[in-house]
Order: sequence, then structure tokens, then C-alpha cells
Amino acid sequence: MTHNQSEKTRITNIAQERSESRASRAGESCIVVIYGPELGRRVPLAFAPFEIGRSTKNDLFIDQESISRHHARITFEGTGYVIRDLGSTNGTFVNDEALREARLKDGDQVQIGRSILKFMTGENIEVQYHEEIYRLMTVDGLTQAFNRRYFDEAMEREFNRSRRYGRALSLILFDIDHFKRINDTWGHLAGDAMLRQLVAAVRPRLRREDMFCRTGGEEFAILLPEIAVDGAALTAEKVRRIVETAALRHEQTVIPCTISLGVGEASDVDELPTGLYSRTDEALYAAKGAGRNRVVIAP
Repeated sequence: MTHNQSEKTRITNIAQERSESRASRAGESCIVVIYGPELGRRVPLAFAPFEIGRSTKNDLFIDQESISRHHARITFEGTGYVIRDLGSTNGTFVNDEALREARLKDGDQVQIGRSILKFMTGENIEVQYHEEIYRLMTVDGLTQAFNRRYFDEAMEREFNRSRRYGRALSLILFDIDHFKRINDTWGHLAGDAMLRQLVAAVRPRLRREDMFCRTGGEEFAILLPEIAVDGAALTAEKVRRIVETAALRHEQTVIPCTISLGVGEASDVDELPTGLYSRTDEALYAAKGAGRNRVVIAP
């Protein structure tokens, strides 16, 4: 065999190895539903085009009015996956940015209608998937705040620790004022966008020890260990101002947003965590009854 033939054979072998490597990576990628119907569902991706939409003929069928019949397509191109919007009514978002086309990276979040999908790739895809399912047990897929399950467990744990060691524990409860009106006026996609942006604006301004949770549709809670009620009231007022002055927007429209907040501190009258929660919840309703966009401290 001549030197040129040997070199051609070597190059051919390298090309084949790279092709096999790409094929392996294609088989080791998937999307996981982290918010919306079929939460936690994993769908593997391969070489064939993968379509998402409201039509039952799609590879991933999602029955939502905000999703077009043929909404988006994911294709494997050379070394990775590319997602393309198929002219949908409400657009395709990757990491909250509206895009017609984007090359997907491991961990990217794709929003289609009111559903959020997470793209995963790599050799340890099985491990990643189980870690993601565990995370979904404690984190809200839409806002990335802790969820109600996490809050209930943390509330009981921190309340008992407060009683055992005589440490302060405060709770802030708040919800968005007239959230139904926002959904009715601008649509549920706008409401979802506001929830995500609200959490993104507030969470960095809290202490690392504070536990910020989404406990319902537009309802949130913040647990503040080692903080007495006066300090919690200052935090609540800071959160109120952050939301009031934030430019929360959907597409090109800035939507005014305010919140009402109740603040409570664990005390001797609370025999159970539910006592602190109930008193703080009453303060929240007092704030709403007094005209909204304000903080009320529980007696």
C-alpha cells in the first residue's frame, strides 16, 4: 500500500469514527417536560426530525390552545440539534428568548405555548434525567422558585428548629394583585411571563438562607430563618417596591404589576406551623382589603 493510500485509509477511518461518535451523541439526547401536561415525561431524540405541536400527528403532542398545530421542529445537524419555529402563532422561546432558529445546548429550556421542555445531552443522560426528576419534586418548573411541596417540608422543619432553639422565624406571604385581570386582558402566556420575571427580579435580592417558594398560581411565600418580624417587614417592603418598579413585560408590552403582602413571626401562640401560616395569611388578606399594594404585619 502506498503512502497516499495509507493516508486516505487513515482519514476514512477517522471520518467514520467521528460519524459513529455523532450517532452516539444523537442517541444520548432527549427532551424532558418540566412544566405543563405530562410533567416529567422524557422523549429521546435521534436522527429523524422531531416535531412538536397541537396536532396528534406530531412526535410530541401537546393539547394547548396557545400551541400551534405544527409549532416547532428539532433536527440533528452534523454535531448537534437545532430547533426551528414553524411559523407558530405564539413563537418558540429558548431560555426566554424568542427565536426562529437556535442550536440547542445541554440544559437549554424551550418554551412552547405554556409548556417548558429541557434539552439534555451527554453520556450520563440517565443520571441527568433522574436528577432532573428529583429537582422537579422540589422546584417549580415555570419560575424556578421552590414549589409547594418544598415549602410545606421546609415550613415544618424550620418551625420545629425555631421552637427547639428559641430562634426567630418569620414568614412572608404575597400574591399578585388582580392577576385574573392580567390573564383576561393579555392572556395566560403573559401571566406566565410575569410570574417568571417576578421571581427573577426578587430572588437575587433575598438572602441565601431565605426560601422563596411558589405555593399556588400567583401565590408566593418566603421563609426567613433567624429573622424577627421587624426585619421581615423591611424585606417585604423591599420586595413590594421591586415588583412595583420592575418592567415586567410580555413581548413588547410592559404590564404594570403590584403585590399585596402579609408578614408574621412564629410565637408562643403557634402550636403548629399551620398557626403561623394562618396568621400570616390573614395579614395578607388584610393588605388586599386595605387597597392592595401594601404590607400588613400579623398581630
